[in-house]
Amino acid sequence: MSSTDDRSIRASARRIGLLVGVTSALIIAMGIGVLVWRIHARSRPEPVEGLHRGHLGDHGVVDVDDVIPWLVVFGLIAVVCLGLIAWASARRAVAPLAEALRLQRNFVADASHELRTPLTALVSRTQILERRRDRGEPIDDVIVKLRRDAESMSDVLTDLLTAAAADAGSLQEGAPDAVADPMEALVQAVERMEPLATPHGVRIECTGMSTADVALSPPTLERICGALVDNAISHSPQDGVVTVTCRVSGGEVEIRVGNQGPEIPEADRARVFERFVRGPETGRHRGFGLGLALVREVAIRARGSVEIDETSPRGTVFLLRLPAVSRRGPSPPGPAG
Repeated sequence: MSSTDDRSIRASARRIGLLVGVTSALIIAMGIGVLVWRIHARSRPEPVEGLHRGHLGDHGVVDVDDVIPWLVVFGLIAVVCLGLIAWASARRAVAPLAEALRLQRNFVADASHELRTPLTALVSRTQILERRRDRGEPIDDVIVKLRRDAESMSDVLTDLLTAAAADAGSLQEGAPDAVADPMEALVQAVERMEPLATPHGVRIECTGMSTADVALSPPTLERICGALVDNAISHSPQDGVVTVTCRVSGGEVEIRVGNQGPEIPEADRARVFERFVRGPETGRHRGFGLGLALVREVAIRARGSVEIDETSPRGTVFLLRLPAVSRRGPSPPGPAG
């Protein structure tokens, strides 16, 4: 448990203790006040021996039968009120623990998802390296890509650990003014996803040109683009084509990732960006769910959006919009195929 969580729980315990103490004191004080009023109202003067008739002493008489029902009623009310206070206090007391548990579960889910893709790519790349070595083919380029995949895993771990430490759930890293080239991030993401597409005969076509950056760190932008491409691969049919395009329109960078998979049913279109929601499958490693949820979270934090641009029996296109940041000179167009 972090020091922040510890301080939060101690502060919550102090608040709960103060609340229970104050409310209990108020209930007891109110009950005593009501009983004193009732006793005073129902008491009758008691003549004192030695005084003239008609003169009253300082003593009064109270019938026990008049007081006992009030004591019983007050006791029942006090028990009910204190029970409600204890119930409300217990709910408030466990709220920080429930929030910590929720954050922990989200972290485990995010980590398992974010690490699965680079691990799969790393294994596929290693298999390619082994085959090339056995055939006596050049392996230098594969080694470079393996190192890049390892660096990608390191970036993912840095993101996740930083987010967990800050309890922010943010995948944004680097300085607040960090910017990234969308076309460069797409090219890197496509290259990283190719080992997942090749075994199924899926071809990735990346085209476009960007004349603006976006306000995200390059590793973060590359990962959310990779999540969109990964999702498209997992829903593409055998020997299908995944299309990736980038352009600037109306002060926004628009990234479209399309597949030739099945149409998303109308009932699922509003839910595909929720965690753990699955859409139509093609028998491969994942369905819609956590990856798209993470893309949406990052896009919203960057004041952007992600949505289904179109879906039909011919396939589905996802559209990621991010605010553009002006820069000098256009980026070179991405490679096709």
